Amino acid sequence: MQKKHLYFIAAIHLCNDISSGAMPAVLPFFVLNYGMDYTSMAGLMFAGSFLSSVIQPLFGYFADKTSKLWFMALGVFLTGVSLAVTGFVQDYWCIFAAITMMGIGSSIFHPEAASMVNHIAGRQKGSAMSIFSVGGNGGFGLGPLLAVFLITIFGMEGLAFFGIIGVVMGAAAFFLVPMIKASADRKIAMAAQAAMADTVTGDADSSGKDDDGKNQSGKYSSNGTNDWGAFGKLTALITFRAMVFTSLSSFLPLYCIQILGASQPVGTATLSILSLSGILTTLIGGYFADRWGYIAVLRWGTSLLVPLLVICFFGGSIYWVYAMLLPMSLALYSTYSPFVVLGQTYLAKNIGFASGVTLGLSFSVGGVTAPFLGRYADIFGLESVMVLIVVAAVLCAAASFMLPQPKKA
Repeated sequence: MQKKHLYFIAAIHLCNDISSGAMPAVLPFFVLNYGMDYTSMAGLMFAGSFLSSVIQPLFGYFADKTSKLWFMALGVFLTGVSLAVTGFVQDYWCIFAAITMMGIGSSIFHPEAASMVNHIAGRQKGSAMSIFSVGGNGGFGLGPLLAVFLITIFGMEGLAFFGIIGVVMGAAAFFLVPMIKASADRKIAMAAQAAMADTVTGDADSSGKDDDGKNQSGKYSSNGTNDWGAFGKLTALITFRAMVFTSLSSFLPLYCIQILGASQPVGTATLSILSLSGILTTLIGGYFADRWGYIAVLRWGTSLLVPLLVICFFGGSIYWVYAMLLPMSLALYSTYSPFVVLGQTYLAKNIGFASGVTLGLSFSVGGVTAPFLGRYADIFGLESVMVLIVVAAVLCAAASFMLPQPKKA
């Protein structure tokens, strides 16, 4: 595992997801300044998710066919610049279009980046994916804090800073990612030559694979098979998890502010605490996944989430919400790298497509359902939405017990 390269890709991931992470914190300012209702607010979450839920698997398919390293640069550029545009326009449909472009940029970035991580990970795929995920979680954690700070100091125009991040990091990715890919290819070629030499001298078996069914490059053998049935069950789990994750991002701050009577900074800080603590809990999940197995971590995490959400939503106090944030972060984020790597394992022949689906669904599907939840909140109130979130968490946990053990290549 080439850690210095992995850290750089994680940094690009942070700069890409810092814009997506800022979006939920910007929504209350749209409500406050432009008089949007819950339905309109949820429509903006839909804008960032609808096309991306379709496009991201498509770009993953392209990543399987031929590597397009500039996708990473284009993706981080689009996410930053698109969010910056929302600070300079007030028309709802212009904002809707800009956020749609932000979602498309994220869709372009993730499959190629996840395939690159798999390429340089070696045998420690769970840990490598968790490091990559930490970048995204860091972006989601810092995004709300940065957005609130910028808007408070500079007004909505302060969102221009996200555009600067997108331009700078997009340029860095454009020039440096091809160098990382070339370095990884050289190391893989050297490992393959060493494996052939060992085979000749009798130090390795004739297959040139390690005992995990992987070749010496760390990629799954081309003899691996696709288990579409298992991948379909994993997709159901990710879909329900995405509904929980996106609903929390969209409605938890508003729930704290409007139902529990917390101030706007206190309500918004819940997202930052969840995401920033997710940096550590994601690493924990990756370590446990390599040690105990991906499915075991998924089952423990999703099962733990259900009672935590019940206490958070129905404890009737902001103190209960804050008491549940850290364990909720562990339950949510520890499952992130396991389900991405598990998807790549189920579809051993189509790692890019698996990455596009798992990473895309983990965020975008929840956004697609956001307008319906927003409308539901307008009619029945925010508290009723919290019941639906708990139901989605229960279904997510149930789906984890349907997952079969992956077949080795």
